[in-house]
Amino acid sequence: MKIIDRIALGIASLAFAATAMPAFAQSAEWQKQVTRIIASKQTYPRTAQMRGEEGTAKVKVFVGAGGNIERTELVAPSGSSTLDKEALAMPTRAGSVPPPPGGATAIVVPVTWKLL
Repeated sequence: MKIIDRIALGIASLAFAATAMPAFAQSAEWQKQVTRIIASKQTYPRTAQMRGEEGTAKVKVFVGAGGNIERTELVAPSGSSTLDKEALAMPTRAGSVPPPPGGATAIVVPVTWKLL
């Protein structure tokens, strides 16, 4: 391979990396924003509080290209069926989130309940 071809290939690689970096940063920011929106809908079910139930559930949230919450899936249970139901309901209560930067996607959101 000629030296000029190598230089051109190197420049093209740098240009690709430069354009890919902001998209990744935007995606990370989008994920934080979605997690905050969903977390704002969290409640601690009274029955779980009375039973002293605590735990962390992980919910996979499927987001459409327009930002609508399409469905949820429990990927890691909390150990409490009451808290798991609450975790699955939270994204639905949010209704919609900002559209994902790369189109329809899924995000895993951890939800923790701890009695004080």
